[in-house]
Amino acid sequence: MPEQTVHSAASDPAGSADLADAYRSWSTAAAAVLAKSRRIEVDQLPDTPEALLSTTTPEGLTVRPLYTRRDETTEPGVPGRFPFVRGADPARDVLAGWRVTERFGDDPADGEQDPIEQINGDILDAMMNGASGLWLEIGGTIGVDDLPAVLANVFLDLVPLTLDAGTQGIEAARAVLAVKQAGLAAPEAATPTAATTLSFGFSPLTAAFSGRPTVDTDAATALAAEVAGATGAGSVRAFRVDGTDFATAGANDALELGLIVSAALAHLRDLTAAGLDAASALGQISFAVSVDDDQFAGIAKLRALRRVWARVAEVVGAPDAGAALTHAVTDLSMYSQRDPWVNMLRSTIAAFGAGVGGADQVTVLAFDAAIPAEQRTSGARFSRRIARNTQLLLVEESNIGRVLDPAGGSWFVESLTDDLAASAWSVFTDVERQGGYRGALAAGWIADRIGESLAARDVEVAHRRASVTGVNEFPNLDEKPLRGSVAGATDVVGATPRLARVGRAFEDLRDRSDAQLAATGARPQILLLPLGSVAEHNGRTTFVANLLAAGGIAAANPGPLTAEEIAAAVADTGSPIAVLCGTKARYGTDGPAALAAARAAGLTRVLLAGPDKEWPDGDDRPDGSLRVGIDAVATLTELSDALAASDSAQPQTPGAQERGEQA
Repeated sequence: MPEQTVHSAASDPAGSADLADAYRSWSTAAAAVLAKSRRIEVDQLPDTPEALLSTTTPEGLTVRPLYTRRDETTEPGVPGRFPFVRGADPARDVLAGWRVTERFGDDPADGEQDPIEQINGDILDAMMNGASGLWLEIGGTIGVDDLPAVLANVFLDLVPLTLDAGTQGIEAARAVLAVKQAGLAAPEAATPTAATTLSFGFSPLTAAFSGRPTVDTDAATALAAEVAGATGAGSVRAFRVDGTDFATAGANDALELGLIVSAALAHLRDLTAAGLDAASALGQISFAVSVDDDQFAGIAKLRALRRVWARVAEVVGAPDAGAALTHAVTDLSMYSQRDPWVNMLRSTIAAFGAGVGGADQVTVLAFDAAIPAEQRTSGARFSRRIARNTQLLLVEESNIGRVLDPAGGSWFVESLTDDLAASAWSVFTDVERQGGYRGALAAGWIADRIGESLAARDVEVAHRRASVTGVNEFPNLDEKPLRGSVAGATDVVGATPRLARVGRAFEDLRDRSDAQLAATGARPQILLLPLGSVAEHNGRTTFVANLLAAGGIAAANPGPLTAEEIAAAVADTGSPIAVLCGTKARYGTDGPAALAAARAAGLTRVLLAGPDKEWPDGDDRPDGSLRVGIDAVATLTELSDALAASDSAQPQTPGAQERGEQA
């Protein structure tokens, strides 16, 4: 990547002294607060305030707590011009913003009318109610021959149309070209722009990784070369290099960007080998990019992609043709099956990041997209309307699209964009060293790198350093169960065989708990043994109950107990496992007696709420601890196994079952 000029204090003598003084003042104040919170002296802090307050992204990038003029980078140009960081479309309508692109063809027919008529009606209804782009799934409900009827009365010269036709991609592309040529002309003619591009949606190289059906690469290249000479420059783009194939399998942002750029370069080479010049070949490629609920990452991701792709265009000799058209799609892997209403919030943040980041099109998936269609409790039209309105609120009420690149000039966003672009470029060059995209894919290099990224993400989620609301934090154990174990399902709309959702490990435990509830009438249950007053134990009983619920385990809380009352509580609940909950001081005074009483009552395992070091010295200690930072998935799985083994060894009595239901 080209080096960026950074304006440091040394390069700005006039303001350097004041800036340095201000930074020292902030650092001194931050150090005092950090020392006070740790109950140590300032000179005992293990590192600088900046280092202690910095965080690291999954890509290994450092996000500092404070950005100043020292972090200022070179002005990246204006939207629509090289290096396109600030936007790909020089003619973007700021009143319309990005294109609100809705997907059709996935939903099962409701049986009340002809499915093709229903889809056409849904499309027209969506267009009259705010949708401004179309994405069609072809090969299921919609056949290639159905395209004229599906697109009846749609002005294809005014809206971008994207196809997802799998192995029927070539036939669908030719069919839609015929429909467009014979279709209705808009009442007012409009000059084709990036906002009205027709995309055939070919992504055979990324699909070769994810395993979804796709077209033959040679056939796609031949058709792209054919349409490049027969249509206006860029008005039809054959290839839509799809980063969601990598993101939903666990790739972090830099890895996703590096891989789609390497795949796009492979297509670029194929197209030039087929006879196209570099500019025409670049005009046959667009990108699909996943966006999740990290809004700043989403903003920087789209800006970084445009920077990297512009650099590729510059190297091949056509910098002015290097505008990366982007279709942002909310990341299916971030969606939860449990408490799916939270997905509306996740989608809103993702759509905000995509819009501010300059995506040309944005698709918000339905809030229940992670749930198999037959188990959804909301109708498809309702879910689509909520997804559409999520964007319309941002575009038409919050006016997010009225300013091109509103994050431009932000010291943080510009720094994050450059750092992410550099990290993506490093991935890209690593792929090139593997012999290019095809060589890296064949060697298993891509699968290995994404596997490493997924494993790192799973560790963060398992330790609850990455929170998934409603799943590993604040779960609702009384939520209506799903039917069957579907946490790892990949047969949901838009999924590939490699889909790995963020919350799947916890949701698998919830599925297991639901199965026991259905079979026995009671969930697995663990007894809490609160020590001291409510004020003393409430923080830890709440923490433990929340942790256990994330794994589908109910917490029975009888209220404050003395050692003499523990035996009765154990007999009443029938659980073989209990957790002592109190303060460090209370453990010192009442802990040993409570532990002895719990063991005497027949409990097979007694755990401690809080760090092990809080337990007083002695021969008998709890059998483990539940505390912040543990591997919650491993711990909850072990506890579930132990409870299941106990249930199978000692059948539950009707009274115990009833008590479990009440708990």
